[in-house]
Amino acid sequence: MSGIVESAGAESARQLPDEQGGTVRSALLDAALEVFTERGYADAGLTEIAARSGIPVGSLFQHYGGKRGLYLALWEEFREEQERRTAATLAAERGRGVDDPIALFVAGARAYLEGAWDNRRFGRLLVEDDGPTGFDALRRQWDRAWVRRNARLLEVDEKRRAGRVRVRVLTTVIGGAARELGDCGDETEALEIVDEVCGILIHLSAPPG
Repeated sequence: MSGIVESAGAESARQLPDEQGGTVRSALLDAALEVFTERGYADAGLTEIAARSGIPVGSLFQHYGGKRGLYLALWEEFREEQERRTAATLAAERGRGVDDPIALFVAGARAYLEGAWDNRRFGRLLVEDDGPTGFDALRRQWDRAWVRRNARLLEVDEKRRAGRVRVRVLTTVIGGAARELGDCGDETEALEIVDEVCGILIHLSAPPG
């Protein structure tokens, strides 16, 4: 779901017109992620972020409006990359002739979890629940949209409470596993967890009866 994160700073960054603007954006976001993960959002300083990026503080404010804009831009970048990865996987599976809802759901979940491992630095930051004011509401909004997408993928009737609860439980399992991946010591351990979770999802996805 695009457009959930409403941030004047993020909008300004997306409107940067040239290659130099893209370099500025990348430098600021990389530095912000480093400082946020080292110090936490509350204790992160804009002066340090600017110094690590090599970009003046004034440019940071121009492009992102401050610390909140940086955090939300990182979140949106993470979220959009996860959605792109999942959509590409589902398209590839359908292109191979896969049409079973559970098989598609698990393939999408695997793609999401592998993306969480690849982007584990930001994932570790999310686990800390140390974000800007109002972020929890934005995240809950995205979570609700995620549940709705999973319900459509699993072809679950959202009008039935039991169906809604089943999809919410499945989505919560994926989200919880994604948070655990941030603490994995290496890729082998991470992929073992992904395989284990996908097995659990296959079992839980089967409709009752």
